[in-house]
Amino acid sequence: MNDYANAIEINGLTKKYDGFTLDKLSFNVPKGSIMGFIGQNGAGKSTTINTILNIVKADEGSIKVMGLDHIKDENEIKRNIAAVFDELPFNEQLNANDIDFIFQDLFENWDSETYFGYLDRFALPRKKKFGQFSKGMKMKLQIASALSHGAKLLIMDEATTGLDPVVRNEILDIFLEYLQDEDNSILMSSHITSDLEKIADSVTFIDKGKLLLTGYKDDILDSHGILKCTKKDFAEIEKSDFISARLTDFGADVMVADRRAAAKKYSGITIDKTTLEDIMLFYVSRGKKEWR
Repeated sequence: MNDYANAIEINGLTKKYDGFTLDKLSFNVPKGSIMGFIGQNGAGKSTTINTILNIVKADEGSIKVMGLDHIKDENEIKRNIAAVFDELPFNEQLNANDIDFIFQDLFENWDSETYFGYLDRFALPRKKKFGQFSKGMKMKLQIASALSHGAKLLIMDEATTGLDPVVRNEILDIFLEYLQDEDNSILMSSHITSDLEKIADSVTFIDKGKLLLTGYKDDILDSHGILKCTKKDFAEIEKSDFISARLTDFGADVMVADRRAAAKKYSGITIDKTTLEDIMLFYVSRGKKEWR
């Protein structure tokens, strides 16, 4: 593989559907890091991922994966990446032993020992048909197979949705382990922001096909804040100074993008730190500006 700084580089990506447009999306996933890709259902996360994987053809824009052109070098890229979806892509009549047999032919770097090691670690049966697997077992199986052919990039589309917290933690730990190798990178789409808060280095947030925020998670969390104010205080805050405000019976919670500037300008008002979930909520409501 060639040398590259970003595991994924997306520039001006546009895809038009009837009633939805992925609109000039640009962001990078730095090599050796995990990026959380967030947004509501229908925001365009799966469209973006399917375009990276060349399952969907873009109308405009360019995508590089590990420094290679995602269309011209598709075969080489696909040898070195693994994608995990929220639905099991394997036939329900198969079992875990069958996957080992099939993937030995598919991937030149397939490692049966690693694969069976993950099966044991996840306590997954080898002969039980996938049709009898629970959702959590199916997800673990996909992750076991994704991590057993030396992939340098993992792309996860809502991979932890519907899993119980114990299983989710187990999977997040394995991702952090995978990233111990500095050549490995992860793009993880999710609307479970608490997972990303735990493990993501950077975050890209899209809404209705448009990019809202991209950058290092800690910087985004550090710069944003929520002003807790009375109705009287809220009346004095300039609309251009905040993203949106949640009105309560007692006053308002007001999301600002620049916590320090707001603290100077509105010095009497308490400013709390925020979470990715709050940021998502307040940005998605920015059209209404004030909401309950």
